[in-house]
Amino acid sequence: MKTRATLIGFTAILMWALLALFTAASGKMPPFQLSAICFLIGSLPGIVALLARPQRARLLRQPAKVWVTGILGLFGYHFLYFTALRNAPAVEASLIAYLWPLLIVTGSALLPGETLRWNHVVGTLLGLGGTALIVGRNGVAFESAYLIGYGAAFLCAFTWAGYSLATRSFEAVSTDVVTGYCLATAILSLVCHLLLETTVWPQTGFEWLAVAGLGLLPVGAAFYVWDFGVKNGDIQILGAASYAAPLLSTLVLVLSGFAEPSWTIALACLLVTGGAVLAAKDMIFRRRVASPA
Repeated sequence: MKTRATLIGFTAILMWALLALFTAASGKMPPFQLSAICFLIGSLPGIVALLARPQRARLLRQPAKVWVTGILGLFGYHFLYFTALRNAPAVEASLIAYLWPLLIVTGSALLPGETLRWNHVVGTLLGLGGTALIVGRNGVAFESAYLIGYGAAFLCAFTWAGYSLATRSFEAVSTDVVTGYCLATAILSLVCHLLLETTVWPQTGFEWLAVAGLGLLPVGAAFYVWDFGVKNGDIQILGAASYAAPLLSTLVLVLSGFAEPSWTIALACLLVTGGAVLAAKDMIFRRRVASPA
């Protein structure tokens, strides 16, 4: 069950790899407007499931701490990430924000029943190194003028790591609640859009398809399977494997013609893949019980 749940959680990482491609193809819609529409779309599968089985609606009756954690996790992460990108260069902000897998792995040592092993830490650090190569392949320069953006990116990393670790402690809470998280995030994103942005709609059918793809996969289904994975799977392996997202995202952009291949990407691929295998070695290479002589 744990291995199956881990693999299900890993599909979130595969979906997040499509985030950059779909975002690039979605046109020039401002981020909070895009977030509002995508999270609304992301809530629809959950709403349909609840309409099909109304008895599951009782699973939405959860303590306030569950709702606060989920809404702060989804909306708080995106609000801080957009704030970071508005107040700091995208490369540096993204690199700082991608500290969250490392924070998940190290923070998991505080969870009941979890043991932090050397291969989890080393595997995650290798993944971080690969991410640094991908995100900073055109150069990284931290400047004091962007401290607000850097601070928002750090808070962004801590927010998603904290949400993921806290979700693990809500094992008995049904993944149906993610529907409510998505709806609340859509509403809060709409408020931020109306206060901070000018509305821009997609201009072509292709752009609308990209928006729909975002809502159905990386800003929709991914949060449902991530919730299930961190609750029932190996959160340390998922944390380390999360560094595959920026690498896979870059590979998707290369294959689709939005980016150029390079040796930097190849080296990053080795670091991220090697780190993920090392972190998951206990799951991949299970020790076989020796047969009696």
